[in-house]
Amino acid sequence: MRNRIRELRTARGWSQAELAGRIDVSRQAVNAIETGKHDPSLSLALRIARLFETTIEEIFEETR
Repeated sequence: MRNRIRELRTARGWSQAELAGRIDVSRQAVNAIETGKHDPSLSLALRIARLFETTIEEIFEETR
């Protein structure tokens, strides 16, 4: 799954650690999601979308 988390995070000037604190996960989890090594749960994807004031579909794109 591709995502725009790094793009959205850096546009706000946040580090991975800052984003992690805002969505209540570890910095390592943010890194794994950004690099596509881990897909977030639905509840985490919703927290991320709400934080960035957008939809899940605007952040995450399924790859085939």
